[in-house]
Amino acid sequence: MTEDDSDESTDKETAIVLDVLPHGRTEDDRPQYEKEPLAFVLDHAEFTLYELTLEEADLSIGDRLDVYDSSAVRRTTEIDYEDLPRGASSELEYVIEDLVEDEEQEFVDFYNDAQPITLRLHQLNLLPGIGKKLRNDILDARKRRPFESFEDLEARIDGLHRPREVLVERIMEEIREDDLKYCIFAREE
Repeated sequence: MTEDDSDESTDKETAIVLDVLPHGRTEDDRPQYEKEPLAFVLDHAEFTLYELTLEEADLSIGDRLDVYDSSAVRRTTEIDYEDLPRGASSELEYVIEDLVEDEEQEFVDFYNDAQPITLRLHQLNLLPGIGKKLRNDILDARKRRPFESFEDLEARIDGLHRPREVLVERIMEEIREDDLKYCIFAREE
């Protein structure tokens, strides 16, 4: 979703607003009347961060918008985590927690559908705290029947605590780190 992607499909998932700077960045030395309102958003289909230059600053934190098909957006620029203003970076984890909770089945299905990456590495092993034993327990349990919820997952797998938070932690890691070898949720560069 770069400036040149304006013809992208409009059926893409929406982005969630992390922060709005109605008067632009404070470090921008231009006169106030020349500054454009900015919004910082998370595209939750690819867990990618964007800075949006807006027509007007009529968005709020938590709003959802289709950045591909929005008259409110003048320009879209992909950014790295370290480019987020402090307010946006502090909201990011809360937004991801809410997203994982709201779309629980999609994320539970990750535990149901995760596959090997190599002969020695499985997608489940990329999750914090999941080693060989927990991975094998999850694989064995899902063969018997798919997991239906995070509560079902936690009840059926001894030693797996907070499966929702484990996913949030991995998503945050993928967003923050530029040099991860494998990404499960965030789009790889």
